[in-house]
Amino acid sequence: MLKQIKYFQAVVRCNSFSKAAEECYISQSAVSQQVQALERELGVTLLKRQNRRFSLTPAGEYFYRESLILTADFDRLCKETVQIARGDEFTLRIGQLKGYGGLEFQKAVAEFAQKHPDVPINIETGNHEELYELLRTDNVDLILNDQRRAFSSEYVNTVLTTIDCHIEISARNAIADMEYVNTGDLRNIPCILIASKKQREHEQNYYREIYGIISPIIFAENLDEARLMVVGGEGYLPVEGGSLPTQYAESIARLTLCRNKTPIHRNYCAFWKADNSGCYIEEFAQILKAQFENNK
Repeated sequence: MLKQIKYFQAVVRCNSFSKAAEECYISQSAVSQQVQALERELGVTLLKRQNRRFSLTPAGEYFYRESLILTADFDRLCKETVQIARGDEFTLRIGQLKGYGGLEFQKAVAEFAQKHPDVPINIETGNHEELYELLRTDNVDLILNDQRRAFSSEYVNTVLTTIDCHIEISARNAIADMEYVNTGDLRNIPCILIASKKQREHEQNYYREIYGIISPIIFAENLDEARLMVVGGEGYLPVEGGSLPTQYAESIARLTLCRNKTPIHRNYCAFWKADNSGCYIEEFAQILKAQFENNK
């Protein structure tokens, strides 16, 4: 029946029996016979034929849509079975947002590694655009990223958490005694952003347009470097997730960041391509989501 289903899909996709026959390298009459045999097997009419034209019946529309999922799952099953038989090594490739301060990602990696010690894990770090480019070009399987655009149906988009944005600032700064801070209150203090040289302009534009940051902008390559700059009084650091590490408890203060006295929120999500939902990818996403839920 699977071969009959694929012939049926070809007919619908090509909107033509003759073109489907060319695509499948069989005769037009053979394609027609296989589709009719499928209809007899199911006991329903999938195509309403009118002279040389046809249209999908309601049952045919449903069967076509669901059969695409079925064949995609079957193809992936066959691929993974062959990989196991040949001993091919699967590597889970994950992208992490370099500016995120929480420990959920590290804990998820540790839990996955404990469950699957034979599955290698490769971790890439980057800012928002760098991670999306890695995912788009199939250089990673899944990313932990912030949400800066509308969700796309090309990806599985799982919201992990929605949290308030904060700033970290030197405890010596007078602003450290405030309960919250507006972006305008920071206009004379440099804002430290974490970005590679290629992404600096993009990150600066985002924080100015979306956050309303009007401060001078300076950059750090990673979170540790940025926090050392904060300790040195060079500026403040927008940060989300987690709590302030104990080694900085006396030297850094963390304040809620507001815009016009309204706290700024941000969504953090797990993203992966909808056509690349292997068992390990989905399992890691579930572990990661559980880590975020445990920290609420």
